[in-house]
Amino acid sequence: MLAIWFYTLFSVAVVSAISLVGAVTLYFRVDFLRKILLFLVSFSAGALLGDVFLHLLPEAMEGAPSVLGVSVLVLAGITLFFVLEKFIHWFHRHEYTHWFLPPHEDEKKVHPMALTNLIGDGLHNFIDGMVIAGSFLISVPVGIATTLAVAFHEIPQEIGNFGVLIHSGLSVGRALWLNFLSALTAVVGAIVVLLAGAQSDAFLAFIIALTIGGFIYIAGSDLIPELHKEQSTKNAVYQVALFGLGIGMMALLLFLE
Repeated sequence: MLAIWFYTLFSVAVVSAISLVGAVTLYFRVDFLRKILLFLVSFSAGALLGDVFLHLLPEAMEGAPSVLGVSVLVLAGITLFFVLEKFIHWFHRHEYTHWFLPPHEDEKKVHPMALTNLIGDGLHNFIDGMVIAGSFLISVPVGIATTLAVAFHEIPQEIGNFGVLIHSGLSVGRALWLNFLSALTAVVGAIVVLLAGAQSDAFLAFIIALTIGGFIYIAGSDLIPELHKEQSTKNAVYQVALFGLGIGMMALLLFLE
């Protein structure tokens, strides 16, 4: 059992470290980075929706006793994130700051989608940790295969998430740090399953359905409306292409499952 703990926690640590892939953007000039932000948002929107409809939703349907139950939980997830963002809007109107965001002058107007994105990504990473741990409880080869699938899944998504955080008004360093903290929820998810000693299909389906709702809300109400603000036909074509590329990357990962 100690070997399973080692393999699982090592694998989850590697997957969590992928959140730092956004650091490659530090080698770009600030003006160039700003130019590609909307393109990263385009990719992220496609990746989130591709993840929902190609990965999370099928998994939720497979593990749920009722399709209606999944639908209700997805709606609950959308409603939860809607209420959360409304609360954050109210929070900002009263000029408070989040406990994890010191009141720096250049970060007073951080868009609420930064927090909703971190929460949604944290839930998603929590599930990743549970899936990896459950796979290693089945066998080491299955655990390794699942880890590779999750890792390839996380690379494009974390790049997109980093772009969303920057676009929301966070500094590069703060976005990188918060994205990494969000990724560490995978460790918590893995430990929960390892301590339980077996996969909890019902609980996993519950978390997945709520995450689906959150990701649909983020993509549909926060990201895509931002893309509609682009007036340049050339950039709009690039955005559509990157949106499709985000979906395509999620589709390609189906061959790894």
